[in-house]
Amino acid sequence: MSDSPPHAGGTPTSGPGPASSSNVGVSDDDRIAAAQSYIDALVSHNGDAVPFAPDCIRIEQGVKTGFSGNHLRRSLNRGPQFRIIAATTPPEYTINGDEVRAVYDVVTKVQLGGRRFGSHVDETFVIPVGTTTIHHIGVRMRPFLKRI
Repeated sequence: MSDSPPHAGGTPTSGPGPASSSNVGVSDDDRIAAAQSYIDALVSHNGDAVPFAPDCIRIEQGVKTGFSGNHLRRSLNRGPQFRIIAATTPPEYTINGDEVRAVYDVVTKVQLGGRRFGSHVDETFVIPVGTTTIHHIGVRMRPFLKRI
């Protein structure tokens, strides 16, 4: 994962093929794009376009850190915890039912002794089949130091 160069967002880099007939009107690529909009907002610090359900929550390392769609949007826009994010690597996506999983790295602006802090991220978005609305985000992270 860390071999990929960081970028400031963009289009999904991998994912499933064409949508099945069970998600008429909304493809798996559309659901991946919804998840990607969240990852892009981590870097741009603009969560206005992220399609959160009003009651969306986020669980990080087992702790509830997002309490509603509006709270998550405000955090992306103004939260100091996200302001330190400089870039992400292109996510690897998999889909299983209502879950869209993204595995990627986050690189921060924080540097110390010629090293930059980052995290390996494994994030699961609940985006029900046939929709592009994020209802739940679960994330596990493992920190790392990277030479610059």
